[in-house]
Formats: sequence, C-alpha cells, structure tokens
Amino acid sequence: MEFTASAIAGFLKGEIEGNPEVKVNTIAKIEEGHEGALSFLANPKYEHYIYSTDSSIVLVNKSFVPSGGIRATLIRVENAYESFASLLRLVDQARPRKKGIHPTAVIEPSAKVGSDVYIGPYAYVGDNCQIGDGCSLYPHVYIGDNTNVGGRSILYPGVKVYHECILGEGCIIHAGSVIGSDGFGFAPQSENEYMKIPQLGNVILEDNVEIGANVTIDRATMGSTIIRKGVKLDNLIQIGHNVEVGENTVMAAQSGIAGSTKIGKNCMFGGQVGIAGHIKIANGTKIGAQAGILSVIKEENTAIIGSPAIDVRQFMKSSVLFKRLPDMKTKLDTLEKEVEALKKR
Repeated sequence: MEFTASAIAGFLKGEIEGNPEVKVNTIAKIEEGHEGALSFLANPKYEHYIYSTDSSIVLVNKSFVPSGGIRATLIRVENAYESFASLLRLVDQARPRKKGIHPTAVIEPSAKVGSDVYIGPYAYVGDNCQIGDGCSLYPHVYIGDNTNVGGRSILYPGVKVYHECILGEGCIIHAGSVIGSDGFGFAPQSENEYMKIPQLGNVILEDNVEIGANVTIDRATMGSTIIRKGVKLDNLIQIGHNVEVGENTVMAAQSGIAGSTKIGKNCMFGGQVGIAGHIKIANGTKIGAQAGILSVIKEENTAIIGSPAIDVRQFMKSSVLFKRLPDMKTKLDTLEKEVEALKKR
C-alpha cells in the first residue's frame, strides 16, 4: 500500500514541510531509512540521523527545530511517537485477516462459535465454550471446557486456556502462553511430603488485555485470578494464584507476582521485578528492573528500585556509595591499624 505525505498528514492532522505528493510504501528506523520509507524522530539522541536519513517522510514533533538541512519531507505532529503508533495500527488493521474453520480443528458439539471467526488447524474448543464474534484461534490453540472467549480476541499458536476461564473482548494472547494452570498450592505433610491443594477457581481477563509469549497465569485456589482491563504483560511473566492486577498496569519481561498479591491500577514494572505474596501495591507505583518487593507499598505514584526496593532517589544516592565501598574498606583497615598502633603506645 502506498500513501502520500498529504494523506498521512490529513490522517494525523499534521503540518507538511516539503513535498506533499511524495509517497511511502514501508516503514523504517530513521537510521536505516531508504527511499519510499516513513520514519519518525521522537528521542533527541537520534536527531543526528535526520540530517542523513534517506527516508522519504519523517514524523517530528511540532516543537522540533532543525540545526541543519533535511532532505526528507517532514510532517509535524503533536507527538511523533504516538502518531507513528497510530499509523502502525492503521497498517496492521489493513492486513487481510484469516477466516473460517479449518477441517482439522475440533469443536465440541455443545460449544457456541460466533460469526466471522478463524479457527486454525488442530485447534480445540471444549464443551460448553463460547467463542465470540470475530475471534481468531491460531493453530494448536486449546480452549478448555466452559471457557468464554470475548469477541475480537486473538489467541496465537499454542496458547492454552484451561477450563472455566473467562476472556474479555479484544484480548491478545501470544504464542505459548498458558492461562488457568494450577496455582502453586501444596500443604506440607509428615516426612517432608506435600499434599496438593485442589485449585478450584479460574482466571478472568477483562477487556483489551494483551499477554506476551510464554506467560503463565495461575488459576485461583478459590475465586478468581483477575487481570483487569487494559493490562499489558510482556513475555515470560508469571502471575500466581488469586493475584489481581489493576487496570492499565504494564509489566516488562520475566517479572513474577506471588500468590494473593493485589497490584493497583496504572502501575509500571521493569524487567525481572519480583513481588512477594499476600501484599498490596498502590496505584501508579513504578518499579525499576530487578527490584524485589517484600512488603506493602501504601503511597500512590511512588518510584522504587533495588532488592529490597527503596525510594528511587535514595537508591541513586546509595549507588554512589556502592562504588566507593572498596576504597572505604581500605581506609577503614588503615584506620584500624593506626588505632591499634596508638593503643600499643
């Protein structure tokens, strides 16, 4: 598909500087730009590329002031990054979507399947399931008995959704993720043995949740593990049983949330964050990568980092001392020797 600068500017309500009729048919990073490509500049540290890029069109913020000549046609918008994301969504929506039910798919007679769906090869839909209108179940997807999948949801290859789970509308689950596997519940017995505690609850994903590849979300022991609307989970995340994640919270890869913890809304977690069980995290909490949270976070909109985590400003001050510890140890050893020498006198 080809778009002119004027068409793109019209869609984004932007202002053109350069040739309004120049055409693009692909996208590219600004440092890898070529003729016919559209790029964007949002981060100032990449500004030097705009003076040499071969991209035909570059989206920039309205506040951008160039310090040299630019060959590309510019489209000025309020937020170049958000505008670029809007264009990507437009292109993605224009792609043809698979439809129909493959003959190798197995759908139990009691299941109800909506209209305009795609169910790929070797997918399975269990008893009494409901698959909403416009859903896409890619090859080898498994939907357990009594599970509801909301309309327009997309489950990529190899996704497994266990029995009695509920997925809202517009959810996206990437390849290999498992929703509703048993929570980690075992009661210690004599002789160092453990008795399995049946996990009788389920998992609820509200609307517009997106889950990355190879994520596991455990079903509740009783009740529900709940992922609220708009939550975005990166790849390789573990969510324990009876956890609740508040709406529009985002988590980066390899984070882990232990059982029965309640995460507030609008939180942001960096990669490899670990959260202990049975605690609460306040709304708007921002947690840096590899942080370990062992206790309740009560104050909203705080930023913390470290393991155990502390206020980010305290951590930055402490990190200066971390670097000086070897020198401080040397000085301390020297002082101890001097003190011992004075005592002997």
